[in-house]
Amino acid sequence: MELARLAELSHPFLSQLERGQARPSMVSLERIARALGSSQIELIAAATDDLVPGGATQRVSLVRSMEGPQGPFGGGEARILVHGDVPFVPMEFRGSNVSVGEFYTHEEDEFLHVVSGRVLVDLAEEGTFELGPGDSIHYAGGTLHRWCSAVVGEYHLFIVKERRAG
Repeated sequence: MELARLAELSHPFLSQLERGQARPSMVSLERIARALGSSQIELIAAATDDLVPGGATQRVSLVRSMEGPQGPFGGGEARILVHGDVPFVPMEFRGSNVSVGEFYTHEEDEFLHVVSGRVLVDLAEEGTFELGPGDSIHYAGGTLHRWCSAVVGEYHLFIVKERRAG
């Protein structure tokens, strides 16, 4: 019931999702992810990790170029670079949004490294930072955050986020 309220979705719809009797739209998936303090791509990865041979029990996780769960993440597209149950989630992110959009927040720490392009990172009360190739920023869980391209064009990030406890 609490998830339904936080995601602004009906309890019967969420019940159907849990039983595999319905499929969420991208909008519904985004609402569910935000309510859980997660992202669409992390939910997709969690749902598919058990399909990876050995998934969570392997001591080594190899993700080759163009493999790994991919999907929407914070105004762009992300690819998760690891399989299974690990203490952190490394992601490759590409975006070209020139508007920062809504703030995100989650309990886990997050680290961003700019591979290419220029990125404006808005951390609300903590300040706004313009980052270029080779620059990195870390912020603690609970920090409001959002980002966009500081110039017109694509940017490429490497993101590491703590895995949600639980």
